[in-house]
Amino acid sequence: MITQIRGKLVEKNPTYVVIDCNGVGYLLHISLNTFSSLDNEESILLYTHLSIREDAHTLYGFISKTEREVFRLLVSVSGVGPSTARTMLSSMTSEDIQQAIASEDVKLIQSVKGIGAKTAQRVIVDLKDKILKTFDLDEVSVVENNTNKEQALSALEVLGFVRKQADKAINNIIKETPEASVEELIKRALKNL
Repeated sequence: MITQIRGKLVEKNPTYVVIDCNGVGYLLHISLNTFSSLDNEESILLYTHLSIREDAHTLYGFISKTEREVFRLLVSVSGVGPSTARTMLSSMTSEDIQQAIASEDVKLIQSVKGIGAKTAQRVIVDLKDKILKTFDLDEVSVVENNTNKEQALSALEVLGFVRKQADKAINNIIKETPEASVEELIKRALKNL
């Protein structure tokens, strides 16, 4: 199996890249996260996953081994194919997906185009234990439907902070003090942002 490709970046699009490797051009389907992480360097390295079906052999490229591992876990779930997994990785980072699965956030997973409630629940049921083991996530750090967190995030967004950065700051605070109030979360996050 092809596990990685290093070569010259010939073509770059939001959904795929072409890499010339010793005169052979490989077309790799990529997520938007991989696309935005690629510099316009000549020489690049992408980790790959080869999907084989009756009618096609398709290569998927990933900027990191973690992204590839999350992709492989997602496609192992019944009802989630490679294109749906790629859409998930385009909508959220691999870390966001891990966090959503570990915290059983059905709504967040369901917000991805093409994923319904049943599929979102199946993803959580099938992958929660694997995600916790594979990526060494501490279950204590996983916030189970924390309304304080959501309220604090909303307040920080209103104040003009980027949701991703605010989410990261709040998650760090919750790891230290899981029982923090909304006000405490906002005050401490403001110091860290």
